[in-house]
Amino acid sequence: MSLGSRIKQLRVDRGLTQQDVASKLEMGRSNFGHIENDRVTPTSEDLQKMADILNTTTDYLLGREAASATIPDWATYRDKRDFKKLLEEDGEIMFDGVPMSLTDRQRVMDVLTGLFWEAKQMNKHKKKTEPHANDDAPDDAKG
Repeated sequence: MSLGSRIKQLRVDRGLTQQDVASKLEMGRSNFGHIENDRVTPTSEDLQKMADILNTTTDYLLGREAASATIPDWATYRDKRDFKKLLEEDGEIMFDGVPMSLTDRQRVMDVLTGLFWEAKQMNKHKKKTEPHANDDAPDDAKG
């Protein structure tokens, strides 16, 4: 799948029009259309803006990571910040006392990405369905 195809698929999945994205990028709709049709390659700055608008990463747009690693629609700014902090830790990932290769490290990070977002979603759902602490208290104690 090409860069333009990934951008278009995510845009459609998010319910956005070409005009919606073009406006956020501060460019004309036809220019954005040329990017989606792979006639024009976006600048690195525009690529980063597109990733932010489409709640994904530039690596996904460029075909460097799987779709499962895209940022979910429900993720808040704080969720994204927490995850970015987790990924940006510079410590080596070791396996059996040996540093992992870059390829293996990326594979581990992709799995962690999926697990992180799945856990976040489960926790958000759990918070919505859990009764409040005072709900089990006697009426006179709810004060």
